[in-house]
Amino acid sequence: MALVSAGNVVLAIVLLFVLIILASAIKIVKEYERAVIFRLGRIVGARGPGLFFIIPIFEKAVIVDLRTRVLDVPVQETITKDNVPVRVNAVVYFRVIEPVKAVTQVSNYIMATSQIAQTTLRSVIGQAHLDELLSEREKLNLQLQKIIDEATDPWGIKVSTVEIKDVELPSGMQRAMARQAEAERERRARILLAEAERQAAEKLREAAEIISEHPMALQLRTLQTISDVAGDKSNVIVLTLPMEMLKLFRSLGETAEVAKIKLEKEVREEAEKEAEAKAEQE
Repeated sequence: MALVSAGNVVLAIVLLFVLIILASAIKIVKEYERAVIFRLGRIVGARGPGLFFIIPIFEKAVIVDLRTRVLDVPVQETITKDNVPVRVNAVVYFRVIEPVKAVTQVSNYIMATSQIAQTTLRSVIGQAHLDELLSEREKLNLQLQKIIDEATDPWGIKVSTVEIKDVELPSGMQRAMARQAEAERERRARILLAEAERQAAEKLREAAEIISEHPMALQLRTLQTISDVAGDKSNVIVLTLPMEMLKLFRSLGETAEVAKIKLEKEVREEAEKEAEAKAEQE
């Protein structure tokens, strides 16, 4: 009985050991994962997704996630090409396309990509002017994506998108830019006002030419003005004069001016004669 019991215990232990070995030999990876297999320290390849087997003890599986990762690049303090200090952060979207390289070529591909992104961000911002950083951000994003993708390609990493998130400027620079924008808006407003004045002057000149060619137009305009004023409730008295009377006043003024000039000429001549007479007597 003792021998049978001991044999059963040994058999149970052996069966348990076999079950543990079989359980460790069965591997299941998800659709978005791959298993990089090492056999006695040497790379065999990548397997998955789904169910597969490995040789226990002799083989080891390293699981790699193939989904796109979002890497937040911390704030970087740098100086632009035109010597303006700025604080910039960004976000990087990348994924593993070659699991074997991601495991064998770099110890931690996430940390390595983060460091490459930080140094590249400082370098690209340092080569750009402040105006480019503010107005041509898409161009800088493409440049960052290309540089980081080329640097991480040997690691089996594909960088799909790089976006600059925030650009922080010194408070003094912000005030200076606000003053510049205000001055630019004021300049545009003055240009528009001057253009409106020029157009109004041209229209007035055209109207004056038309009225001068057709005197009756001035009378019609006068009657229209009287009609507009009559609709106002203010105490305004409007006296109108015929155009003929205005012409009469104008001709009288011209006649008086001519008579004045003639009288001044006669007085001047009389004074010259008296002066000549006195000179002859002396």
